[in-house]
This record gives sequence, structure tokens and C-alpha cells, in this order.
Amino acid sequence: MQQPDSPVLRDIVLVGGGHSHVGVLKRFAMRPEPGVRLTLICRDTHTPYSGMLPGYVAGHYTYDQVHIDLRRLAQYAGARFFSDEAVGIDHDARTVRCRSRPPVPFDQLSINIGSTPRVDAVPGAGEHAVPVKPIHQFNDRWQTLIERLTHHHPRHHPGRTRVAVVGGGAGGVELLLAMQTRLRGELARLGRDPDELVFALYTRDSQILPTHNARVREHFQRTLAKRGVELHTATEVVAVEAGRLHSASGDWHDADEIVWVTNAGGAAWLRETRLALDDEGFIQVDDTLQSLSDPGIFAAGDIASQVNHPREKAGVFAVRQGRPLADNLRAAVTGRPLKPYRPQARWLALISTGDQSAVASRGDRYLAGDWVWRWKDWIDRRFMAKFNDLPPMEEQQDKAPKTSRVALDEEESAQAISAIAMRCGGCGAKVGASVLSRALSTLEPFPREEILVGLHAPDDAAVVRVPPGKDMVHTVDFFRAFIDDPYVFGKVAANHALGDIFAMGAEAQTATAVATVPQGLEAKVEDTVYQMMSGALEVLNEAGCSLVGGHTGEGQELALGFAVNGLIDAGGDSAPNDSILSDSILTKGGLRPGQVLILTKPIGTGTLFAAHARLGAKGRWIDAALSHMCQSNRQGAACLREHVATACTDLTGFGLLGHLVEMTRPSGVDAELDLNALPLLDGAEETVAAGILSSLQPANVRLRRAIHDQAAWVDHPRYPLLFDPQTAGGLLASVPAERAAACLSALHALGYGQAAIIGRVLESGESLEPIHLLAR
Repeated sequence: MQQPDSPVLRDIVLVGGGHSHVGVLKRFAMRPEPGVRLTLICRDTHTPYSGMLPGYVAGHYTYDQVHIDLRRLAQYAGARFFSDEAVGIDHDARTVRCRSRPPVPFDQLSINIGSTPRVDAVPGAGEHAVPVKPIHQFNDRWQTLIERLTHHHPRHHPGRTRVAVVGGGAGGVELLLAMQTRLRGELARLGRDPDELVFALYTRDSQILPTHNARVREHFQRTLAKRGVELHTATEVVAVEAGRLHSASGDWHDADEIVWVTNAGGAAWLRETRLALDDEGFIQVDDTLQSLSDPGIFAAGDIASQVNHPREKAGVFAVRQGRPLADNLRAAVTGRPLKPYRPQARWLALISTGDQSAVASRGDRYLAGDWVWRWKDWIDRRFMAKFNDLPPMEEQQDKAPKTSRVALDEEESAQAISAIAMRCGGCGAKVGASVLSRALSTLEPFPREEILVGLHAPDDAAVVRVPPGKDMVHTVDFFRAFIDDPYVFGKVAANHALGDIFAMGAEAQTATAVATVPQGLEAKVEDTVYQMMSGALEVLNEAGCSLVGGHTGEGQELALGFAVNGLIDAGGDSAPNDSILSDSILTKGGLRPGQVLILTKPIGTGTLFAAHARLGAKGRWIDAALSHMCQSNRQGAACLREHVATACTDLTGFGLLGHLVEMTRPSGVDAELDLNALPLLDGAEETVAAGILSSLQPANVRLRRAIHDQAAWVDHPRYPLLFDPQTAGGLLASVPAERAAACLSALHALGYGQAAIIGRVLESGESLEPIHLLAR
């Protein structure tokens, strides 16, 4: 996570990961604007480049070759990446409403979300057709389609299978030829007859590729005929049913699979905003790419309609709008004049024919051949390299903040000066009471009747009653943010803190928070606190844990921790200084020989986030890791207790080996670990193999002396992961061998999909080293 050199004064929020916005991110990465923070909101971490998508469909490129890693690019640009979907705009509050997180404030907003298929305009199309757009969702649909067409599927009858593509523009023709190339090749590879598949193209126009010149159209007509594609021009599809299309002429056309490449429009949620839209639902913008109805909102790419320069929807315009969009966003936050952008009247289109040949079309010009494909391939790969071939990031050096060009009013200027200078030590660097109260005012902690004084009636301290028959369990955790999303960080921090309570077999009762927040304008600090505590409170409330108070101060880095109190059934009466624990308490010292060891979550967070900070991790690896880190251990702990677990701990900073050693010592036993059975997060083995390790790894490696015959295992690819420090890790527990299979099945059913049996508990041997490794 990058720390800004200067306090945040303005927020530019980018909605959507389209071609224009990746250009904006790259330009701000090359020349950051002091005091300006970028936030990218996109539900997909990997965005496809439309120019290479047909080549991917045809099988000429891999997934990573045609996708831009948005999380990684945002990290490079110093931007925040929020994995979510925009569903609305509050124009008065200047916030973006999201599907599954709190609203995100903006000073300037830009929308680049592409177009959306209007399958609702044709009865049955939504239920029976596969829409190509939005492109970012097409990969899953395409993989499912491949599976259906290359394997016997109940939907398909014996004999030939008919594949219909609706849409006769360049996109539809190019996609059909790419699909045909790939699917015929797949059938041939399986030893089946490629002619089992019959392809048909439907268009309501009198000719295909109506916006291109006659020679281009003739070339593709010959290509389609040569490859046996049925061409239906002047055929408007007005209804779709299972297995057939209905045309405006009244004819029915059989089709086992239907791909929809036409009738795209703007996202439905835009109609609920105040943005001026055209008849197709696209955002109307002026020459500076600003909305006609709200100049603080910009739009680019397919979702935008530049009213003074109407153009067809093509990726080339989205790419070229990236630079003027970035420049005008920068000008808007710094109070400088915006510059108009005029798109070119003619543009070069390179349209592939599926078989590593292509056609060049520009105005009345036409070129074709394999060399055009190689030219297109060179252009596309060079474009992708700008966003995927990023230099490794080095550790930030302390340096003086750069002067910001952001235009501020008098009150903001005073706040900015205070933020840069930091507050005096006498106030403890506390966040102002009004800022804190506003940020927490809408949050509703979980109500518990034993809380006598809490956030509902704030005082100097909370007062909580201990219910009869209960003992208290106390724990505390605190760490700095490792991601730029305060909402997700809040969820992870709360899960991390609750882990100790659940591992002990207790229920969570109350939590007190302590946080540090980077300096900035009051509105920015307030929102950071609100986002972070919203995420944390979701987790605490789900666990039945009431937030009763806390302390927030200013600092260089965002950080959050909790002191958590839990409740557990009390033990029997005891004399002073005796220590009688309830049978319901799970401690580290309860390992028994013959038991098996179960780990409920995969490991690898330390190496993955070290790699993320250095641009060495794929965005989807980080997505998967965060998903596991946001998963509570509460149900897992209950499941382990139901299956008679006798010892348990949660994996945190000491890593798997460190926590296992902490269990074997008080238990007086040895343990056996199967390296090949360890559940790992996606990408963890790759980043470890690249030599990317957490800064805590060296301290954890000192425990290698606990491994019997340690030298024999040093070169095993999974060996370093024994020492990898975990954040919000899973539970490590011992259960009777006869209960292990049932316990594992129950954990999987609860959503702990990678829970695994990783070893067993042994009698203490003669060796001084308690941990024995193997690799079955």
C-alpha cells in the first residue's frame, strides 16, 4: 500500500475499468498530482482488451495476454482499487452508490463502463441468448459455451448443432469467425467431426459490416461463404425461444446456441440519475467529455455520446479518449481551463478472420492477409505492454511533500496547513470530536443487554456486565493497513481480532477500537474512518459482538486494532490462585497422540501481499486472498467443537510452524505435517518461488530448529510457506482421527472449501525437534 506524500485534498473517482480509465491511471502514475487521490471502482479485477478478445476466443492468446490487471495497475498508479459495482449517483451528496459497500465520495467523477446488452428489447433473448457485452463478463459465458458444445450436453440433440450469432457488424462477424476456428479445432482435437457444428449469422441490415467499404464487405462475404456460414441479411430477430429464433418476416430459424452481438445500450442504473442521456441510454458529453447536465461528472468510451462529434462505438475512441480525459480531470481539480477533444473522423479498423489473418479498413481503403494479422498482433501487444509490463516497485523513501496545485477555499487551506504540519503532541494527535462523531453517527453496533454504558450513551469508558456462569476471554490485535480499501481493511482487521476469541471456544461480547488515520481535510478523514469502521462493524455485528468505544488518532499510515472481550462457560469453584478451566475452553495445550490436524483456511497471505506491494502478484490472487481473510472463523470454530476438537489456535503472524510449535510444547507431543497436503492461496507458491517473502519471514524462520531433519526439506517448494505470517488466517485444530472425515465434510459445507487434513499428532519422541515433515 502506497502512502501519499501530501494530505488528500481532492478525490477523483473512476467508475469502470474501460480502455479510457486504464489510460488515466497510467498517466497519473507517470505524473502524480500532489493532494489528488484516485479511486477505481470496478467489479472485475481483470479487464479484457476488446481488440484482442477475438484472438483469445480463437485460441491464439491466453487469458492474461488479453486482460489488463486493474488491481495491479491501480497499485502502480497509487490509486485505490474498490472491487465493487456502481449502482447509482447521489448528485447532492457527491457520492457513488455501490452494490455492497458504503457510498464513495467524489470531487470529480468519471464513468467508463462500456455498454450493456439490451436483451430485454427482444422477448426471450435474456433467457435463451448469450450476450457478448458487457465484455468483462464474457469469458465465463464463453467457457461455459465451449463446455456445452464440445461435450455431450442434454440441451443438444444427436447430429449437427446449430450456432447462431445475432449481429452483422464488425463485432458479430469477427466473433463468429473466431468461435468457429476455436470450436472446430476443439472438436478435431477430441477426434470428432468439426462439421458437427453449423454456424449462421443474422443481421437486420441488408448487408454485413454496413459502416465499412464495399471491398471489406465483399472480403468477409467470401470468407463466410468459404467457411460454410449461413448468412441471413435483412433478417430482424424479434423473439427468441429455446432452440429457435423468430424473425420479423414470420419465419422460425433453428438454433441450439445463440450469441447476441447487437442492441447494446447504457446501463439501466444511469436512468435513475440526473445525467443527460441519449435515446440509447448513453451519457451525453460535450467536447471536454463532461456531462451536459453535471460538469463534475465525465464519461468516455462506449458509455459516452459526444454530442458534437457522434461516432460509432469502437475501442479506438475509448483508447484515444484516455489522454484528454486524464488531462481534463487533472485540470478540473486544479482549477485550470479544460481543453476540448475532437475525435478523428476516420479511423483504422483491423478485423481478424479467426485464422491469424486480418483485414485493414479505413475509409475507402482495404488491405488483407496474414501480414495484416501480424501487424495487428504487434499493435495489440505493444498496447497491452503499456499496462501489464510495469517495473517492480521499490520501497518508498521519506521525502518532503510536493506542493499541491489543488485550488482550496479559506477553510480548506487552514485544514491543509494543519494536516501537513501535523497536530501538536499535547492533543495526542486525536481526530477531532466532530469529525469522529459524524463518521460514527450512522453506525449501529450490535445491541447486547449486558452493556450498561457504550456507544449508545458515550462516556469516559464502557461499562459491561459479565453474565452469571460466564468467564471472560480477553485479546487485543493491532496492525497497519496492507491494502488501500479502508472498508475491506476494516473487515479483515475485525476478523483478525476475533480469531483468538473463536479459537478459544468463546463467543465475542464487546470490542473497543483503536485506529490511526492519515492527515487530511476533515471530510477526507471522516470518510476514511466511516469506510473502515463500516467494514469492521459488519463483521463485529455478524459475530454478535458490540462495539462499545475506541480511540482514533492521526498518523502517517492507516491502522486499526481491537481489544475484544469474549464469554465462555465458567469452570467450577476454585480456591485462590487455582486455575480451573471450563471444559468448553480450547487451549493450545490439548493435542493428543493419534489425533489429526485440520487447517480451515489456505495459507500464503504474507508472501502474496509482499508481492502485491512490489507489483509481483496477479490481481485475482489478491482477490481470492481477501475473500478468505474476510471469512469469519466463528462457524469453523463451532464445527471443530462439535467434532470434539481438543486444541485450537488461529494462524496469525507466527505462521503455521510457529503456531504448531506453540501447541506441541505445552501438550508434550510431536506433530507430523504433510507439505503436499497444505492448502495454499492461489499464487502463493509462485510468489515464494520468485523469492518474495514477508518482512516478518526472517524472524519466523528462526523456528526452523524445531523441524526434525530440517536440512532435507529446505529445497521443497512449500517449505518457505511454513514460516509465512498470516493475517486473519484459519484455525489449526486437532480432532480425533475417527471424527476427521466428518469434520472436514462439515467444514466444506459451511464454506471453508479448502479446509484440509494436514498432519497428525505423534507421541513425543527421543528427538529434540517436535515437528516431522513428509510429502506424500
